[in-house]
Amino acid sequence: MKIELVYDGTLVPVTIVPFGTFGDRLKFTLWRIKMSRKVWKAGTFIYPLPAVMVSCGTMEKSNIMTVAWTGIINTNPAMCYISVRPERYSYNLIKEQGEFVINLTNEKLAFATDWCGVKTGSKVDKFKEMHLTKEKGEFVKCPIIKESPVAIECKVKEVRELGSHHMFIAEVLSIDADEKYIDEKGAFDISKCNLIAYSNGHYYSMGRKIGRFGFSVQKQKKKRS
Repeated sequence: MKIELVYDGTLVPVTIVPFGTFGDRLKFTLWRIKMSRKVWKAGTFIYPLPAVMVSCGTMEKSNIMTVAWTGIINTNPAMCYISVRPERYSYNLIKEQGEFVINLTNEKLAFATDWCGVKTGSKVDKFKEMHLTKEKGEFVKCPIIKESPVAIECKVKEVRELGSHHMFIAEVLSIDADEKYIDEKGAFDISKCNLIAYSNGHYYSMGRKIGRFGFSVQKQKKKRS
């Protein structure tokens, strides 16, 4: 007997074979259902991720490197991380000084974001080559990238050697936001930044807003009749 099942929106032919003698409980065997997933070996596939430019060093001797392995790890106190290969030029600058700045990037900074990720600071001045402006931070000696919509000043609390990358666990000291993205109520309007993200070797612009935290359980306002 042959039937068709709907799996993931697709019709899948399935053979069902009854067996046993009369009086036995009827049993069925599903020989095979074709699955619509592919299993790959373990790897880095948690996407999308923010594509950020990390500035480090001092105002006199500074560098920028592009990082995608980054994120928030704690709320109170506010803490974040970046994971860096030890062979990167910026690695020793961060480890020796114990601080860095995470600069969020947008569409206007896409070229510079990629360029700073493939060039080494040991041979080029990335601020100069990408026409980026150094700006003093409030709590760290590293420069902030003025063209970035948001800069997060960070102080290293711990370094974990994980393998190919070492994780710099850091406390967030301040968040420096460009005033042009702050509305009349004093709130930061992130939708105006045109932030970019990194996914599997490519850069993407952020899409439209589809909801806000808690919208799935929010009570709808009754319309006035």
